[in-house]
Parts: sequence; structure tokens; C-alpha cells
Amino acid sequence: MSDAPASRKSTIKADSRAYFAALGRRITQLRKSRGYTQAEFARALGVSQQAVFAYELGDRRASVMIVERIATLYRISVDEVIGRVPERKPPPNRRLSPRAMRHAERLQGLSKTAQRFIIRQIDCLEEIGRAAKREPPGQVK
Repeated sequence: MSDAPASRKSTIKADSRAYFAALGRRITQLRKSRGYTQAEFARALGVSQQAVFAYELGDRRASVMIVERIATLYRISVDEVIGRVPERKPPPNRRLSPRAMRHAERLQGLSKTAQRFIIRQIDCLEEIGRAAKREPPGQVK
């Protein structure tokens, strides 16, 4: 009779460990899909970078409050954060990620000539990317 509670406890512990590992992978996926570093994400949530690292590994349990903050930050539901329902398509005019904002600010600090040069470089890279998608492998010029 003493075996039943012990095995149930270990099953709950294993289920809990698997749940938080999956949640951590989901948090990582959400963070990366929006271009946040762990440090930027931690600042936005009001936690340390070490806490974010632990959440993503599944070593630390993300509280309901943290999950709600993530949902609020990304403008998605808690169910979408935990992966219970698929994430809706984000609206087309999402705000820039903090990293993209830093790049935009750096671009604004350049002269108009330098800005045009960088934008032409980005346009060229986009065109190369589009051409690579159109051409079969091994056919890109």
C-alpha cells in the first residue's frame, strides 16, 4: 500500500517535469520568433536573465503571473503561450523587436548617403533570398 502513493508521486513529478520542459521550449520559440534576446525578454518581464534561462530549460517553474506577462507582452492568450491552442497569425503591423529597433536607431544616426547604401544592401540581400527560393538547388547564380 505504501508503493501506490510513492509511484503516484513520481508520476506527478515526471509529468510536471515534462510539462515545464515543454513550456520552456515554447517560451524559447516565442522569444526567438519575436527577435528578443534573453536579456531583453527578462527586462520586459521584470525578471533576471538567469530566470529566463531556467524557464527555457524547464529547470524553473514559470508561475501563472509570468505566463500572463508573456501573453500580455506578445498580445496572445495564455492558452497560446502554453501551447494548448495554436498561436493566431500576428497582425501585419507588429511592432519591431528590440533588436530591430536598435538597428533602426543606428541607421537613423548615419548620413543620408550611408542610409541609402545600407538600404540598397538590404534590398540586394532580399532579392538574392527571393531568387534562391525560385531556383532549384544548385541553380542559384
